[in-house]
Amino acid sequence: MRVLLAGASGALGRSATRQLTAAGHEVAGLGRGATNTLRADLLDADAVLRAVDGLAFDAVVHAATALKGESMARHQSMVPTNALRTRGTENLIAAARATGARRFVVESMMFGYGYGDHGTGLITEENTPFGPRGTNAWLERHVGAMRAKERLAFTAEGLEAISLRFGFFYGAGVTDTDMLPLLRKRSLPVVADHGRAFSWVDVDDAARAVVLAVESGTAGQAYNIADRTPLPFGRHLQEVAAAFGAPQPLRVPLWLLKPAPLAHTAMTSQLRLDASRAERELGWSPTHDDSLAGVRALASAQLPHPAEARVRRR
Repeated sequence: MRVLLAGASGALGRSATRQLTAAGHEVAGLGRGATNTLRADLLDADAVLRAVDGLAFDAVVHAATALKGESMARHQSMVPTNALRTRGTENLIAAARATGARRFVVESMMFGYGYGDHGTGLITEENTPFGPRGTNAWLERHVGAMRAKERLAFTAEGLEAISLRFGFFYGAGVTDTDMLPLLRKRSLPVVADHGRAFSWVDVDDAARAVVLAVESGTAGQAYNIADRTPLPFGRHLQEVAAAFGAPQPLRVPLWLLKPAPLAHTAMTSQLRLDASRAERELGWSPTHDDSLAGVRALASAQLPHPAEARVRRR
């Protein structure tokens, strides 16, 4: 299949490109970055159509975000990603139609179920509404953008749309490049979890779900994509620090996060995803049952063996 992938330069996009190519598909990246095959600002409808003019694709993947390390801190930092989830989706749907694509796969995330403490029960695609409307204006913008992304995709005539609702990403290109440098500087604190936990997924496992969604899956369906063991955010960071030999994260009182309201809201949330539908219908399963095992495996693969390290130091 010929696949147009928006967001090919991100952690998920890079892994999805590798895995789609390995599976025999032809991938063209679309975005502003120099590494993209096709260059265009996804928020510029005319530029997107010019970039794909005369080309044909079988599937379009929308994995474009503007998320950075500070995106979990302040509401304003989510504005570019919200635009990509709304106007960007509209423009990619137009590109899909212009190029003859039928399948349309969108990246989503667990916070689309709504920020807040959902309790210790597992969230399925059926038992919890996605994109609930809230009373907080900023949170409604974020959740509303995720809601709109799915609605636009699912209601686009002539397209077979699938949404993948991911847990927190970790793994190669995330843990080592985003989390670890902050931990080494001790600038990524944790708060008491009080039993709250999140779902996690290795970014390579997430990319494998993208491949499966391109190739199969039910049109108009959403799939939770997460490993089988939800864990507190702080516990995950503690394991990253221990596995890579970084300082343990500072533990701070929750009130210290008040100047970072989005982080404060996220850290008082609890979302535990049930990914059994993806396992049944897509044939997807996580490589590791929990992110602790995944982090340890990543560190083992990246860090030198003790004997090798001694040789290097001589």
